[in-house]
Amino acid sequence: MGWFWVDAAPAAAHTPSSHPPVARARTPPSGCPMHKKTFDALNPSDKPRKPADGPSPSSSPVPHVSRSEAKPKSILSQLNPLNYMFPDLSQKPAPNQTLVLPTAREESTIPKGSGDGTWEYPSPQQMYNALLRKGYSDTDVTAVESMVSVHNFLNEGAWAEVIGWEQRFARGLYKGWQLCKRGEAHTAEELERQWDGTDIEPRLIRFQGRPKDLTPKATMLQVLGWMYPSKFGTELPFDRHDWYVSREVDGQKKEVRYVIDYYSGEPEPTGEPVFYLDVRPAATPLGAAERIIRWGSDVWWKAIGGDKREQNPEPFFRHNSSKPWG
Repeated sequence: MGWFWVDAAPAAAHTPSSHPPVARARTPPSGCPMHKKTFDALNPSDKPRKPADGPSPSSSPVPHVSRSEAKPKSILSQLNPLNYMFPDLSQKPAPNQTLVLPTAREESTIPKGSGDGTWEYPSPQQMYNALLRKGYSDTDVTAVESMVSVHNFLNEGAWAEVIGWEQRFARGLYKGWQLCKRGEAHTAEELERQWDGTDIEPRLIRFQGRPKDLTPKATMLQVLGWMYPSKFGTELPFDRHDWYVSREVDGQKKEVRYVIDYYSGEPEPTGEPVFYLDVRPAATPLGAAERIIRWGSDVWWKAIGGDKREQNPEPFFRHNSSKPWG
């Protein structure tokens, strides 16, 4: 996930075209990082590989040692630190490429943290070149277009989830509790009723893929699945990302980290792949408070029968009710 692109000269923002649904995408091949741990290919100690066309030393974001102490650069050191992608991938076909891939690139709806437009997705040709340079030489070229569609679709879905959290808590915990106190089913109603005339504008500053690092929640689910497989059994997430989002609080920008676990589900009867995203604030003190308010309020509202109480309000204690001791 997260195949965003950063150019030296930012592209002008424009209204994005609609993203194709997951249903149109084929199941990604074995070479796709959705099924492989992406950092395995980035760790030269585990799988040493030689990039086909490494960028010049001047383009590497990592400071270099002197020529007398120069050592072979790892693939990781050649990547853009904002999106962990090669900064200089061309649109030219790769050697021995058997299929012509489109070079058109799609604009996302996700604003950049710098404020200069939105993040841009790579073209299928750039995606294929990136996979080859990261060592995925067995990538099926005929599946690359579908891979790009799925990746773009999931990234848009992840951003929509981030927006949902920001709508609730960008104005503070108390305001968030007011929006969440009647449960998830009434959030849209509360957002409309308590709207103050201003819209939130979060921006994605950067992101980091961490497929080898299980989140605490994913670890807990695996433990529960081991103890109660019929109720909690689930596969490991095939990827994890940390997204760093700019939130404006009282006129000052604040960086908030979100954690995203990507899961594969059982395919549809028609063979179409199914994916699940678990998006939530990281377990910082603020993020933990936001989780408790949102998830806890929903559970409490359902537990007390909040909807029924609103339809038939009754006091907890009646002054004329019969006393069990009288």
